[in-house]
Amino acid sequence: MSNATLDFEVKRGDLRTTEFVRGGDAAQTPLAPGEAQLAIDQFALTANNITYAAFGDAMAYWQFFPARAGWGRVPVWGFADVARSRHDSLREGERIYGYFPMSSHLTVRVERVSDGGFVDAAPHRAKLPPVYNQYTRLGAEHRAELEDAQMLFRPLFMTSFLIDDFLARRDFFGARQIVLSSASSKTSLSLAFLLSGRASPRAEVVGLTSPAHVAFVQRAGCYDRIAAYDEVGSLARTPAVYVDMAGNARVLAAVHAHFASELKHSCLVGATHWEARGGGASGALPGPKPELFFAPDHIRAASQALGAQQFSQRLESSWRPFVLAARGWIETSRRRGPDAVRAAYLEVLENRALPDHGHVLSLRE
Repeated sequence: MSNATLDFEVKRGDLRTTEFVRGGDAAQTPLAPGEAQLAIDQFALTANNITYAAFGDAMAYWQFFPARAGWGRVPVWGFADVARSRHDSLREGERIYGYFPMSSHLTVRVERVSDGGFVDAAPHRAKLPPVYNQYTRLGAEHRAELEDAQMLFRPLFMTSFLIDDFLARRDFFGARQIVLSSASSKTSLSLAFLLSGRASPRAEVVGLTSPAHVAFVQRAGCYDRIAAYDEVGSLARTPAVYVDMAGNARVLAAVHAHFASELKHSCLVGATHWEARGGGASGALPGPKPELFFAPDHIRAASQALGAQQFSQRLESSWRPFVLAARGWIETSRRRGPDAVRAAYLEVLENRALPDHGHVLSLRE
């Protein structure tokens, strides 16, 4: 098997155009003192990664893993092994979890090493949100059978945990309904799970989805009510909060027009419907102006409010019951090799992926 490095790149102005860029022998890649080369073993691909690409320029996601001019490497979450290390505290063969490109290898500048992890202090990442620069070292207690759930859900669950915390701190804006678009997405399912587990205040959790995904969303059992996108008008006009995972301008406009003054907060999170963005100025919508929810900002706010230790404890205590439930929702679809990675990427990009399947991919043959 070739040990050449391999990068999957997408054209920033046309996300359907892709190329593989092959480099030299990975074992011959120069490493400076303090650097390590990570061999990327496997990663998850979800609609969340398409959001990274759709907002790649606006929110600097393309800057994490530089590519050729006009091209980008889509960030993903996954697992890697330390192939080579020139840092005394990081051993070859260690298992690492974190934020990677869709590539075979990643060179990191290892700093702030602890038993639990390290930070990639590469200069081009210095001004980017710190949460994405942190890598977890997996020790003897690591359970390999939970890797799929961690890749597919953990980053999305973090975002949902932060949205739940944000809404709770504001007493849910007095809403009696919390309406989530892209109800079959992993981020919406995570948030619905957290919201439905609250004893008080108990707003109705409503999921908006495409007709083809209604049955899956019903099976997940996280929502009080499910409606297709063309059924927004059937929802009761009571005080509501809208959490937009879809980024679909038509659905956003329909929700704002339906609830109007009863809409108490409009929160923009994702772009699973990435081609349906735009199409009107948000300032012209009835009700409150939609506000972008940027998870790294809220991580800092929640950590400061709770303290780092309590924040971590609350996150873990919420994650454990969720992951047990979520493992029953999703069937893992494993694919290996460049052709399989490209096919899976286009499937998710074009919204052809089945909601009850989760892609776990590897560029290794």
